[in-house]
Amino acid sequence: MSGDALQVEPEAANASALIYNDRGEYLLHLRDYFPGQIWEPGMWSLLGGGREPQDATLEDTVRRELAEEAGLDLTDLSPFATEYASHDDGTTVPIAVYAGRWNGDPRELRLTEGVMLAWFAPDDLHRLRIADTTSALVRRHAAGLPRLQSGPEPGPGPEPAPAPAPAPAPALALAPAEHRPPSPHGTVPHIIGVHLYLERPDGTVLLGLRHPDSAFAPSTWHVLAGHCEQENAIDCLIREAREEAGLRIERRDVELVHVVHHIGQPRNPPRLALFFRARTWGGEPVLCEPDKCTQWKFWDPAALPDDLVPYTRLAITKIRNGEPYSETGWPT
Repeated sequence: MSGDALQVEPEAANASALIYNDRGEYLLHLRDYFPGQIWEPGMWSLLGGGREPQDATLEDTVRRELAEEAGLDLTDLSPFATEYASHDDGTTVPIAVYAGRWNGDPRELRLTEGVMLAWFAPDDLHRLRIADTTSALVRRHAAGLPRLQSGPEPGPGPEPAPAPAPAPAPALALAPAEHRPPSPHGTVPHIIGVHLYLERPDGTVLLGLRHPDSAFAPSTWHVLAGHCEQENAIDCLIREAREEAGLRIERRDVELVHVVHHIGQPRNPPRLALFFRARTWGGEPVLCEPDKCTQWKFWDPAALPDDLVPYTRLAITKIRNGEPYSETGWPT
C-alpha cells in the first residue's frame, strides 16, 4: 500500500470507499464466501469495485458502486490513498481509495452484494478476517483524525491575560479508547424495532427460528420482528406479519404491551424494541421468507427454547408479569 498522496489517474482500474462516522468507526463489507468466484471471499473489506466505461473519473466509479451495492449517496468524498491488491498470480491491482463521512445505520441499507455491512472501531480489526492492507489503511486514516489534546504548560514570565473560553472540540474528536465514556453524550438517533407478541388461547407464544445466515441472531429463536421504514410502528407490524408469516392483522386488534430499551456495546446505536400484542388475527403462520426464517412454532412460555434472543426472553417474562418497560445492555 502506498503512503503517497493519491493521484486519481485513469491507470487505476478500481476504486473503494473508506467510510467513517463521528465515533471514529469504519464501515466494512462482509463479502460472500464464494472461493474461486470473487475476490477475498468471506472477508471484511471496503465497498467499491471496478471502473466501467461510463465512469469519467474514479470518483464516479466509487459513487456508482456505493449506489449499486448499498444505495449510498455521500455528499463529500475525497481522495485518500492508493491500495495495491495482490492476485494469486503475483500481479497487483491499484485501487483508488476515497474517504467520506456517514453517520447512518448500515442495517437500514439495501445491500445487493455480499452478506452484511457493519461499523468497526480500529481497535477491533484484529478480531476480523480482513486483509492486512485494508486494516493498515483504516488505521492510518484513523491516526489522522483530530483527537482531544490538553493545552501546553504555561512557561515562565509575566502573568498572562485571561484566555478566551476554548472552542468546542471538533465533531470527530475522540478520547483515547481506554477513556471513552460508556455511552455517547447528547442527542443520538435510536433504532425502532417492531415485534409481534402472538399468543394463542392456550397461552403458547409464536417464535421463529432465524436462518443460519442471518446477520442478527443466526439459528436463534425470536418473535416476528422488523425495523420501521418510512411508516408508523403499527403499519410496520402489520406489514411484517403479512410479509414474513402471511398473517392478517387489523390496527384495531393491536395493543402495545412492552418496550425494551436496549443497547449492544456502548458505541452501538441504542434501540427501542416495541412489542405489540395482536388480540385476534387471520391465517396461520407460513414461511413466506425462508431466507430469513426457517420455522414457526408456538412455545409454552414456561418452557422457552434455550437459544432464544435474550431481550425477547426478557420481554416475554415482563409481558406475562404485566410490566410495560425494561432495559438491558446499558452500563450500570
